[in-house]
Amino acid sequence: MRFVIAIVLFVAALVTIGLGIAQRTILAGPDSFSTTVETGSAPITVVDGAVLNALPGTQRVTVTGSGAIFLAYGRDSDVLAWVGDLAYNHVTYEPGDAALTVRTVPGGGTDGVGETATPTPAPSAPSPTATDSADAVELVPFSGAVPDPRGSDLWVQEFEGSNELVRKINAPQGISLIIMSDGIAAAPGSLEFEWPLDNSAPASGPLLIAGILSLLAGLVVFLWALVHARRRRGPRRKHPKLPRSPQPKRLKRAPQRKELTTGQRTMAAAGGILSVSLLLSGCAVGGGVLGSGIQPTPEPTNTDIGEANDLKPTAVTEQQLGRIVGKLLDVVAQADTDKDAKLAATRLAGPALAARTASYIITKKDPKLAAIAALPAGDVALALPQQNDSWPRSVFAVIEPADSTLAPVALMLVQESPRENYKVHYLMTLEPGLVIPPVAPAQLGAVQLQADNALGLLPPDQLAEAYGDILTLGEKAEQFTQFDAETDTLRLDIGYEAKQKRKKDLPSQAKIEFTHNANVEAPISFPTNDSGQIVAVALDDIETVTPVEAGAAINAKGTVKALSGRAQSTKGFVATYGVQLLFYVPPVGGDGANSTIQLLGFSSDLVAAKEVN
Repeated sequence: MRFVIAIVLFVAALVTIGLGIAQRTILAGPDSFSTTVETGSAPITVVDGAVLNALPGTQRVTVTGSGAIFLAYGRDSDVLAWVGDLAYNHVTYEPGDAALTVRTVPGGGTDGVGETATPTPAPSAPSPTATDSADAVELVPFSGAVPDPRGSDLWVQEFEGSNELVRKINAPQGISLIIMSDGIAAAPGSLEFEWPLDNSAPASGPLLIAGILSLLAGLVVFLWALVHARRRRGPRRKHPKLPRSPQPKRLKRAPQRKELTTGQRTMAAAGGILSVSLLLSGCAVGGGVLGSGIQPTPEPTNTDIGEANDLKPTAVTEQQLGRIVGKLLDVVAQADTDKDAKLAATRLAGPALAARTASYIITKKDPKLAAIAALPAGDVALALPQQNDSWPRSVFAVIEPADSTLAPVALMLVQESPRENYKVHYLMTLEPGLVIPPVAPAQLGAVQLQADNALGLLPPDQLAEAYGDILTLGEKAEQFTQFDAETDTLRLDIGYEAKQKRKKDLPSQAKIEFTHNANVEAPISFPTNDSGQIVAVALDDIETVTPVEAGAAINAKGTVKALSGRAQSTKGFVATYGVQLLFYVPPVGGDGANSTIQLLGFSSDLVAAKEVN
């Protein structure tokens, strides 16, 4: 019987070890799934986000065409907004369908009819973000009908190649691809999508361990059976019988052979049950692998904050904003070096552009004069994008300079339309030692407040005029007590006392008049967590110097001379200083530190100078 048990254990070991090895070799499923699709004749192809997330894991996209290839990805709504009414091939996938669908959407946004189908797997949960890079390939200039997509701020990432472009894009839900050639020819015609499959065999390890244990147990039982057999075959000697001594009565016990047989049966039963259990468990775990090769996964759940809480999506993601600011810093630095106002205009607008344009003119005419402060290189330390799925869009950001001796810089960026890039409208250096009040996280963003809202001590569209009165009139200004004077260093330079000193320093033949106007640039306001507001406004601080007596002349100096192009005038000069201001406006009813409006940052530069008319 011992030999029978050993044979059973050996067979169980052979079966379990064999099955464990087979699950990792001949029974293992494929390690990836791929499908291809042929696109249409439109110059643009848009691949819907549902296609990318038809299976979990990093998506490997292969684009094959003839010539230049451009590929970028961004949020579904942003990609379609950039395409607008242009004709495009739309690759989509609906859960439950067995094929990808390609429709050609003609110009004007009307849905097309043509379809192309290829096998497609079932959908699953989204994956985290993606990163990859490609060697830049110079593309043929895009036609006037199709704008150049390269460098658009809507893209999370973009790549270029020639003839074939392969990229891994670990895109989450809601991300679409845009694929083009040169904007004239049809978009690359062949697309292949590949996802990794989980072909691991979780039961393989337990089966191998159980098989080894079963093999060892079989060896032990086999050796035990051999020893027992040798003992039974040994010599037996007869000894003379001796008289029996009296024995006390005792309980009878079962014969030795019967006891051993019972134990062997118990061991055999236990071994059989163990082997059968392992075999059944191995088959159950391996069922998914032997069947479709894809383990079932739950339906994806939408965790997008905007949709989950009925909020609009943020204007940009943190990753997008990092790329935007990086490109912006490069462009502005180059524009400062070349004194190129046209180049600066590709990334600046409004008061920020006016200040640099004037500085370029001034320093070209007189290189000895100081140039405008450079925009320091650094990382985005604070990001507050607007909750907005349309245009225009705004973003508030703070750059922490890599050079710790420089002060942080606050930016207000605006994107006017899908095909325009973000431009800095306000650019202000933060006051030293001040801390911007807490705001919503970048993933959530915030609603941009109306310029005339009455949630704070003053509406945003009244701040510039009120602060201008303080600079011109001092304590006589109506809203003087509503602004914090202790941390306001700008007043030391252009405030009431500084203006009075300017009057005294003028020669007796001249007089100066100070006026101000709110700049035409609209205020930009975002809420803070304490119900206050961060507001950027612009003020035109104007100085008019005229002669006291007829025939007397006014001499222009420095920046006014360079910008006006005149050294002397009998009429006088008007100099306009563009003052960009960043305020914290506390809510109505605020107390303590939140009872007055605080100047968080500013910039003041000469933006215009001319002879008095």
